[in-house]
Amino acid sequence: MRILFLVPYPTGKAPSQRFRFEQYFDFLTAAGHQYEVAPFISDATWAILYKPGHQLQKVVGILQGFARRIALLFSVSKYDYVFIHREASPIGPPIFEWLIAKVLGKKIVYDFDDAIWIPNTSEANKIVAGVKWHHKVGSICRWAYKVSCGNAYLRDYARQFNANAFVNPTTIDTTHLHNRVRDQQAPGKLVIGWTGTHSTLKYIEQVVPVLARLEQEYDFEFRVISNQPPELPLRSLVYQPWRKETEIADLLTFHVGLMPLEDDPWAKGKCAFKALQYMALGEPALVSPVGMNTEVVQDGINGNVCATPEQWEAALRNLISSPTVRTRMGQAARQTVEARYSVVANRENFLALFS
Repeated sequence: MRILFLVPYPTGKAPSQRFRFEQYFDFLTAAGHQYEVAPFISDATWAILYKPGHQLQKVVGILQGFARRIALLFSVSKYDYVFIHREASPIGPPIFEWLIAKVLGKKIVYDFDDAIWIPNTSEANKIVAGVKWHHKVGSICRWAYKVSCGNAYLRDYARQFNANAFVNPTTIDTTHLHNRVRDQQAPGKLVIGWTGTHSTLKYIEQVVPVLARLEQEYDFEFRVISNQPPELPLRSLVYQPWRKETEIADLLTFHVGLMPLEDDPWAKGKCAFKALQYMALGEPALVSPVGMNTEVVQDGINGNVCATPEQWEAALRNLISSPTVRTRMGQAARQTVEARYSVVANRENFLALFS
């Protein structure tokens, strides 16, 4: 098969692309398929996309993206499948998707890992929020040959429009990337960690009072790895800028990983990716009981599910005070990822999208 990947961002940059399909490219080649990747955003535009200012350059970058999409329509006919991650263009109606499916007659595999039909405006995207055209998701699902969804909540939404909607989880490469395990017995200050982008920093706020109480009794570090520093009233806070080159080594500094969420329709679409990253490295994950978190984390076995401040505090106390418990849970966490959420375990599921 010849497969065209229509994606928002350059290859190797965005986590959703890296962990949903880019790490399967070698498997596609091994299976005899040929593929090409067509990002909407160029490398130059990506470099300034989430930085303040640069408005003219951003507008020019978007217009150039539309020009590339228009030019690409003339070569779509040579592909057997068109894999569209999230959308063919970040703003406006689904014109390209309609042309590819209805005029050019191509099989679309439509992929998403968030509740992208729900407006979720942040400071970074407020300028284009009014023209995002969130309701186009249902139409693209209807036109698609298959819909690849990050979890069951997203799949159930897609099945309103297309019976061929399947769960294709966001997965971890336990062989080449997340291929080391945290030594919970090693000496040194205990690190409680969180990683994520600026848009999800708000979720940390619910655990700040718990951490503030615990730092009065225990000597630990609360390390936040993100693209923007948080403003939190914690003396244990250490901010570390996210860097792809040191991503795994930085995550390996955690003993315990946190994934608090708010229980709202947007968060239900989350695919437990933070938790999976921690768990793959042998680190117990403490999560809110929202979305896919309760599917991934088994309370007391490979982590803890925490619905109240009291539960967050009890779970953290238990893990802070016992390296043995952290080791046991961390080993179970790694086994969970290898068995159910690794690239190797999901390989055939992914390849079946193109059957």
